[in-house]
Amino acid sequence: MSVISVRLKEAEMQKIQELSLLEQKEKSAVARELINHGWEYFMIKRYRQGKLSLGALAQRLNVPVSDVIDLLAELGVEAPIEFEDYLKGLNVLRTL
Repeated sequence: MSVISVRLKEAEMQKIQELSLLEQKEKSAVARELINHGWEYFMIKRYRQGKLSLGALAQRLNVPVSDVIDLLAELGVEAPIEFEDYLKGLNVLRTL
């Protein structure tokens, strides 16, 4: 495991402390979880913008595509494709 030193503002440290107390976890564990959640948020945002495919999102989150689909549904995130693109994909699938 690597070690990194980060300077935090007082407000940021208070958030980590509060979450640490709420979750009854060490501050370092809380900080790692927040980094992971931030990564997920950033990658999902890129997916919504059409900058990542579903497969690429799954790869970046290191989970199966089915888990990503469940996560997106849970968060209410819709696929960033137009209906015409969906129909084109459906036609390609039918020709296979």
